[in-house]
Amino acid sequence: MTASPWQRRTQRAEELIVQRPFAAEILGFYIHVARFQEESHRRLGRVLQTAGARFDSELGAAELEQLISRFESFLSLAESRGPQHLAQISRQLKTSGETVWRDLLNSAWLGHSASDAAQLLAAASLQPFGELVRSRASPHATQQTYAVCPYCHRKPGFGVLRQMGEGAARSLVCGFCLAEWDFRRIVCPGCGEGNERKLAVFSASDFDYIRVECCNTCKTYIKTVDLTKNGRAEPLVDELVSAPLDLWAAEHGYAKLKKNLLGM
Repeated sequence: MTASPWQRRTQRAEELIVQRPFAAEILGFYIHVARFQEESHRRLGRVLQTAGARFDSELGAAELEQLISRFESFLSLAESRGPQHLAQISRQLKTSGETVWRDLLNSAWLGHSASDAAQLLAAASLQPFGELVRSRASPHATQQTYAVCPYCHRKPGFGVLRQMGEGAARSLVCGFCLAEWDFRRIVCPGCGEGNERKLAVFSASDFDYIRVECCNTCKTYIKTVDLTKNGRAEPLVDELVSAPLDLWAAEHGYAKLKKNLLGM
């Protein structure tokens, strides 16, 4: 039986816990998140008609009824299994009630204040529904110098390099609905800078298959997982475990183009 995307990510996270003990806490939490998201995707696909849902409009009443219930369950998960700061925020949010949750989910759905910890929790809970909506939608036309998701219009969370002929082609992956689209290698996804002298690429021996692609014009960076060097990688999980590269980038004055759904 073919493994689902969430099962593949979970299996990869279990491998990396052994290889990268320093990341055991966050990977352990991610495994629970991935299982929750797979269950949500399956459940929401059965009970919700997503054809009317749009990324650029608020959630409908029927959708919110189901999503609020899932969000409450997700807060309980984050409270019991998440890192201390997420557990504390989840505990506080659980007492705030459905009116606050409704506003929070709508705001996260529309992509507002995505760097706020509460918004990130809401986005992580909504992500399976985002994939459902994307799977039944048509992509918008995109420009190669403007890196936004062709479905939900959010920034990419990471990049991927795959073998193409004698070289490698880059694609970007949405930080929310996980859509993937082709994007030129020598262009900054943050500002469209195409001058190679202003674009720097760094890597570390511990993560030689993950590139930190930095722009000295807008001072942002994105991490790209090179599958030509590591075919076992699951880009979403391997990007998550490479947090030491984020620390390096921050120390050198670069800001991440978009935080992942665990706030990293």
